[in-house]
Amino acid sequence: MTAIYRVYTTMEKHDTYVTPDYAWKNIKNYIPSDAVIWEAFYAPGGESGQILTDMGYEVIHKPYPQYDFFQYEPEHYTHIISNPPFSKSKQVLERLKQLNKPFIMIMPSAKLCTGYFRHIFQDSEDPIQIIIPRKRIHFKKLVNGEPVKDWKPACCFDCFYYCYKMNLPRDIVWLTDKECVEMKKKGNHKCNRETKSSS
Repeated sequence: MTAIYRVYTTMEKHDTYVTPDYAWKNIKNYIPSDAVIWEAFYAPGGESGQILTDMGYEVIHKPYPQYDFFQYEPEHYTHIISNPPFSKSKQVLERLKQLNKPFIMIMPSAKLCTGYFRHIFQDSEDPIQIIIPRKRIHFKKLVNGEPVKDWKPACCFDCFYYCYKMNLPRDIVWLTDKECVEMKKKGNHKCNRETKSSS
């Protein structure tokens, strides 16, 4: 999930969007089974941390402001996996590069074209790799920690999984229908279609 706060820890109303469980489940095959994950951004409810825990990972997921990503670092962790606040992308990426740990970040596809992204990673010995979702990720919006009434999760832009030191099999990985749990639920998976046609 992504959340951002004003000075003095007052929540910013328009930058808290909860990551759906399928967004993490879809990439499980690309996260080492023994990963100790620092889910560094904590919006109300802590859903992402719980989802990753339910997927079988050891997860460090602690609330802001006591555990501010820009000040705090866990003693022991192997990976940083999160959906960071998009309005702080530059600062987040700078901090990630400084920490120099393997990471997966959900961020808008347009971030790849920014000058600061180029500046941070263009000369890195470990190049950025990208996982491209099968469909757009639709986030759930919160205002002051509460779901927005009649909010329809329908994201109007594409997001990628930006990966660093993850040793993916290719620099660009397109997720397949078979890997995407939301495609299976909708009956859009090829295997589902074949089963229906043969019954």
